[in-house]
Amino acid sequence: MQAGSEEQRSLYQKHIPIIPRSVKGKFRSFKWGVLAFAYAIYFGLPWLPWARHDGPSQAVLFDMVGRRFFLFDLVVYPQDVFWLALLLFLAAVLLFFVTGLVGRAFCGYFCFQTLWTEAFILVERLVQGERPARIRLYKQPWNAEKVGKFALTHSVWLLLSFWTALTFILYYGYAPALTVDFFTGNAAQVAYFTVMILTATTYVAAGLAREQVCMYMCPYARFQSVMYDPETLAVAYDKKRGEGTLGRIIARSSMKSREDRLAKGYGDCIDCGLCVQVCPVGIDIREGMQFPCISCGLCIDACNGIMDSMGYPRGLIRYDSEANMESPAPVKPKLHWKRLKIIGNGAAVLLMATYLLYSIGHRTNYEETVQQIRQPLFVVLSDGQIRNRYQIRVTNKSSTDEIYHIGVSGIPETALDLGEIGELNVHAGKSLMVQASVKLEPAMANKVQHFAFIITPKSKPETATKRMTQFYSKHTEQ
Repeated sequence: MQAGSEEQRSLYQKHIPIIPRSVKGKFRSFKWGVLAFAYAIYFGLPWLPWARHDGPSQAVLFDMVGRRFFLFDLVVYPQDVFWLALLLFLAAVLLFFVTGLVGRAFCGYFCFQTLWTEAFILVERLVQGERPARIRLYKQPWNAEKVGKFALTHSVWLLLSFWTALTFILYYGYAPALTVDFFTGNAAQVAYFTVMILTATTYVAAGLAREQVCMYMCPYARFQSVMYDPETLAVAYDKKRGEGTLGRIIARSSMKSREDRLAKGYGDCIDCGLCVQVCPVGIDIREGMQFPCISCGLCIDACNGIMDSMGYPRGLIRYDSEANMESPAPVKPKLHWKRLKIIGNGAAVLLMATYLLYSIGHRTNYEETVQQIRQPLFVVLSDGQIRNRYQIRVTNKSSTDEIYHIGVSGIPETALDLGEIGELNVHAGKSLMVQASVKLEPAMANKVQHFAFIITPKSKPETATKRMTQFYSKHTEQ
């Protein structure tokens, strides 16, 4: 029993925190640029004013009460859910397209987990110091310095998490008013619950779990391999150049010259370990492609800096394809887009994006449907007339109230009976449904098989629409 328990304990390893080192280079600068841009968009959009007469003056707003989504001058209603389907399809295919070209570029530069983890690591470094200082602080016993720095670090993390959560709910209400209501205790309970949950999850994911989210929680790391090809560009270590025939060796006095190293059979890698120290997921890229790698390129910056200091050529670690790395004479890395999978995904992205923009640009301000009531198909009245009934639904997708006139074409106007409803007054973003009766004399009913309803908005009569429908009678059944 004791042996079994010892064996079971050996299956688990205590988590060792990854403390990445800071680095300078083009990839690091690009990541800072993406972080600044993404934070400016996320935290700034709720506060961007946008003049509108039928809703809060906020550029981006999810109006849950009015069931509409304000996106600058565009107002999206539930009836436009097809756009959401197109957008989700575009996001998925674009991810496949980019991954086939440059691997996990989304993970390394644009993923929310990456962006917030970067910010949390920055806070940690500003409070606790560079990597050696943070390692020393982690290993030293608890004292006033450790308690103070850890408390300050986690306090700032919680503050950033709270700010993130509060900003999220500001997209669902007028930001200035909702902020005041939140801090004065007048906001809805769901607002406090949402902020509490998002604060906790952001703090745990970006501050405590970090790389474990990418390694164990995110499914993308597990199925990414099916989207890779031998021509896909990914962060890779040039083992032939770095190892030589005898492997890696540190740059001692007799091993600093590249010519001397090559003559003795050693590669360009001086085994400094900086590529491992800067990695946010703690892998050694020199061991080959690994699923935790998010292709952030920081190891490239670290290695290029060492190569520059040693006077060696850059590119020992670089974005390159497996096919090029394994070729006898590698060439300069380039995008290999002339592949059926890449062209197919690219064409799908282009077509769907074009259709989405076309659909948005040519959206009408209203939507109408005409359905015939089929129980029964027709009724013969006491005076011999034949009656069909129809259900007409008009949705006002504009930002103002509108009055719609309903007429007919192909039959006399007097055949249409809307009851006591003369015109439809539909509020912005709302729908109204009316039942219409069409009565025809038997002689005309036998001649008419199709006619049209004409729906005309009073403010824009030029946008009137014609909806064809069928008229049923005994002659039609035969």
